[in-house]
Amino acid sequence: MAEKYSAREGRLPRTWENGEDVSSDSRWWCSGFFPGVLWYVYENGRNPRVLEYARMFTARVEREKHTTDNHDVGFMLYCSFGNGLRLTGDESYEEVLLTGARSLATRFKPEVGLIRSWDHNRDKWQYPVIIDNMMNLEMLFTVSKLTGDKHYYDIAVCHADNTLKNHFRPDNSCFHIVCYDAETGRVTGQRGGQGYSAASAWSRGQSWALYGFTMCYRETGDPRYLDRAVKCAEYFINHPRLPEDLVPYWDYDAPGIPDEPRDASAAAITASALLELAKYAPGKEKSYYGTARKILTSLASDRYLIPAGKKCGFLIDHSVGSKPSGSQVDVPIIYGDYYFLEALLRLKNYKTQK
Repeated sequence: MAEKYSAREGRLPRTWENGEDVSSDSRWWCSGFFPGVLWYVYENGRNPRVLEYARMFTARVEREKHTTDNHDVGFMLYCSFGNGLRLTGDESYEEVLLTGARSLATRFKPEVGLIRSWDHNRDKWQYPVIIDNMMNLEMLFTVSKLTGDKHYYDIAVCHADNTLKNHFRPDNSCFHIVCYDAETGRVTGQRGGQGYSAASAWSRGQSWALYGFTMCYRETGDPRYLDRAVKCAEYFINHPRLPEDLVPYWDYDAPGIPDEPRDASAAAITASALLELAKYAPGKEKSYYGTARKILTSLASDRYLIPAGKKCGFLIDHSVGSKPSGSQVDVPIIYGDYYFLEALLRLKNYKTQK
């Protein structure tokens, strides 16, 4: 895939849909995932040719360090430049992350206490915040450590605290979109977004929550975040509509279960998060490690793993982008591959550390 796309200036793999590969430029919210895939491949084998490709595709995302019109700059830059900095120590990558964090911080409004997710659909909401936004906080935590500037840390913690307060239901599932009054920070409602409805449990959203609060516990040591991550994990493991192979339907409340599409990307995110959470949750390590292994075994089976050379080189099939809008349904999607590889590396390192 890297060789094929290297000649397509500025393009990045997105999905395989309707018999052809679909790409994007850096503006798409997932543009950092393919560079991240290459960094994980490089981390595993230290192949200098892979390093060359990782640098090439990472450079294609650099302009997004100036992005201020959406929250996804964290996804764009941390998966690409964040991994690149971690593996190479390249100081120019640090500058990109710092500029990106400054851009992301412009979307934080103290009166609301959260980073605004989107600027569109102002007729529907004033100040929308989606659960996915938890994933963008890692860049802020990292930049705070790199610079010693607590401002970024404080924004991340404030966002996590208000998400903790407003995004979760009594059964420990989470809303996709919570809407706020832009002046007072008062919750004005919830929306279904990419889930079946405002009241349903969109599977990838549950995975973002699990991963995000596990990461926040790592970065802060706040036991409230650990408690929330454990509740998210238990929601997944004990859900009555979780299939036997642990690859969830696109929404736990989708009306056509068991004939609804699965979301392999949600499974991959969950596996990666559980392998980290297992280290922090006394008494739960065996359960979380075993669940993650079972998920990865399923994803590596013939049902989900794409044969070499097929579908443009994507790794896992049967993910869902947004079923309500009919976008990327039952296809491979690049972030599924990213978290699948991340989980495999975490599993490898987990076993080594053991």
